[in-house]
Amino acid sequence: MLTKDISDELKQIFSSIEAQGKPPTVALVKARLSSSVPIPAIISAIKSWKSAARIPKVEIAAQIEKTAEEKITQLEQQVQDLTQRVIALEAQLSGNKE
Repeated sequence: MLTKDISDELKQIFSSIEAQGKPPTVALVKARLSSSVPIPAIISAIKSWKSAARIPKVEIAAQIEKTAEEKITQLEQQVQDLTQRVIALEAQLSGNKE
């Protein structure tokens, strides 16, 4: 699984929050993050920042963007599956009417 290190982003967020004269809180940090980070990881980072003014290495699962071609292929497969389901349902309905 690919991971993404967000320690530098957290450090920048904490520094900017403190520059505003506020203590970093889960809500303030979570609102400024560019990606979704589990709350326990944010809490751990805040505790480390408050006690030692440093950020532990925090990694999250990297989001892999699908290419347009992959998205189209996936959508085509969904359409094909749904079409087969509709055909099966129509066959069931026509069998019940007789």
